Amino acid sequence: MKPLNTGDPLRLGPYRLRGVLGEGGMGKVYYGQDSSGRLAAVKVLRPELVGDQHLAQRFVREAEMAQAVTSKGVARVLAAQTEGGRPWIASEFLVGPTLDEAIRAYGPMDDSTVRALARALSRTLHGIHAAGLIHRDLKPANIVLTSSGPRVIDFGIARPEHGLTLTTTGLTPVTPGYGAPEQVLGHRVGPPADVFSLGAVLVFAASGRRAFDGGHVAAVQYEVVHGQPDLSHVSAELQALIGPCLAKNAIQRPAPGQIAAAFAPPKGAHRVWRTGPLAADIKARETENRNLITTAGGRQPLSRRRLLTLLTAGGTLAAGSGAAAWLSLGDDSGAGTGGKGLTDPFDIPPAVPAKAAKPLDANAGEYIVGEAPTPLWGPLPVVAADTSPILAVGDVVVIGAKAGGVAAFDVVTGKQRWRVAKAVPSRRYLSLSDRLVVVVDAEGTLRTHVPSTGEAKWTAPAEAASLLAADDESVYVVTRNGRLRSVGRSDAKIRWTVGAGVNLRTELRPVGMAVEGRVVVSAAGGDVITFDTVDGRKVWERRRQAEQALFPAHQDGVVYLGGRTLAALRIDDGKELWSLPLDENYLGEPEPWRSPTVYAGMLFAARGDWPHRLDPETGRTLWRRGGGNGPMRSQGAGVWIVDTNALSPQVSGLELESGRLRMMYRAGEGNRWGIAVGGNRVFFHDSHSLTALPVF
Repeated sequence: MKPLNTGDPLRLGPYRLRGVLGEGGMGKVYYGQDSSGRLAAVKVLRPELVGDQHLAQRFVREAEMAQAVTSKGVARVLAAQTEGGRPWIASEFLVGPTLDEAIRAYGPMDDSTVRALARALSRTLHGIHAAGLIHRDLKPANIVLTSSGPRVIDFGIARPEHGLTLTTTGLTPVTPGYGAPEQVLGHRVGPPADVFSLGAVLVFAASGRRAFDGGHVAAVQYEVVHGQPDLSHVSAELQALIGPCLAKNAIQRPAPGQIAAAFAPPKGAHRVWRTGPLAADIKARETENRNLITTAGGRQPLSRRRLLTLLTAGGTLAAGSGAAAWLSLGDDSGAGTGGKGLTDPFDIPPAVPAKAAKPLDANAGEYIVGEAPTPLWGPLPVVAADTSPILAVGDVVVIGAKAGGVAAFDVVTGKQRWRVAKAVPSRRYLSLSDRLVVVVDAEGTLRTHVPSTGEAKWTAPAEAASLLAADDESVYVVTRNGRLRSVGRSDAKIRWTVGAGVNLRTELRPVGMAVEGRVVVSAAGGDVITFDTVDGRKVWERRRQAEQALFPAHQDGVVYLGGRTLAALRIDDGKELWSLPLDENYLGEPEPWRSPTVYAGMLFAARGDWPHRLDPETGRTLWRRGGGNGPMRSQGAGVWIVDTNALSPQVSGLELESGRLRMMYRAGEGNRWGIAVGGNRVFFHDSHSLTALPVF
């Protein structure tokens, strides 16, 4: 970062400018900070270009394009001014190296990491395309690797899908070697152009080499249009997956949703951004920038020398096209109302993964098909009668404790690791990126604990009646007076509180999820209301979807709702993509759809007592089997469901591809049942006991 020079503005909107992060032909990017201490990268159009109508309109369009995308895989726009004076855009400030910096520093990625990268980026592209946009310049320099995963930056030449090409005389529309053939030729482009760029990015990540190269720009562009990509340093398995993305004909390239399903990484691959040398690099940058936030947050003046020192220590900052940079505080940043003592309540250790158990093999005589396996441990009489659903977090499972409060049990042995006596189990508990467990005490205070050890971290007086959902930025709660509230994870401060428009003050607590910039709330009366995570404004609603609150599911920009219909809706605007009606049983009673569940390219839901696997794109039934009416969870080679209508509740393990019954475990009593999965184990609870079962 460079210091401000004569002629640089001192303030733009709410942001005080403290230095220059980068500059290019159109403008400069400044390091900015608002009155609350939040950091931003503020991109400003050069003053001499403000009068150029074409460039000014392009700058305005860039702000509009970036604001239209709500996927968590992009750098979020915090504010923008596009009329009057000098136009500017303030965006998140992402801590982490760009993909090209990471490959240069640490070498090519292994196959599982490339798969995780491909899945994350394809989901982000799905979100961009769902907003009606094409990024047009996806390349390693426009991908920042953060502790929460890859983030796409720089919408400088993004356009609506129906928009014409930007090609003009003397202007190279894309980065050579990453733009699709139709972009090089100046033709109209669609979403497949971004897929081509993704393929080129994945070749670089897997091999450290460009898919298309040459001695000069024209030679590279010729290879893109007429040559074959260099996949010689990419594994045969990845070649088969990446190759279709680089098809010359746009219609032959797969869609982002298909890519996400095809590249399905191994279990736990999302943790690649939190382990190893790359993660240590990211962590060091986060620590330095957290120190910067703490210093700049108002407790002591921040001198220019101190600012430059801290930013330099944080390493290279992400810059797109030389004129865009962002910083994100990550999951464990900030300085809020945390616990007392010398330990930083926002210094959160990496998640501890579960030690995987060995799946059982029926051919080796390790279990008998259709019968009950021997539990790995349990049943243990440790469960509170008023417990919320069980939660698997890394190497522990969390549940309401018979001894009071909420407790965590070792996934391998079943031994209790820790217990929070003050926590109220009926108010729920959530995982925060597998790095923290958040609970609620009797006063409505949020309390966070490290899953593996139970170490207390930050707290927040949120007046919470129950926990609702969490994403990378916030925890969302229902307050005692029935309002929806967002509490920041980086500073433990309340970000916004809004009325929900439905009754949330009921004994049957609402449920929900927070993904892709939306909080989806399913209320006790069956109404579904969706809010923007940035400011809490209501975005869309679906009234009388069910007779009770049912957990929604989400995948690739689509939210799936159970109830009177099984409905697939676009998460950004609630537009229905397809729906299936309920059915009636032999007595003429309605059989609603139970809470849906999604995994990579798979959708499961139960209608009445019939578990279904369906095509998530169309709702077409792939198989239907009897014997289950609870949520379905995938682990090992099967999907697992609880049937509470049997003579005694049972857990059934069904084959993913056929739905054929493989395992069945009968147990349980009381009026509460649930399952969770992790580490090749299924965790089952009733109103009294907890059991760990093997998988096949």
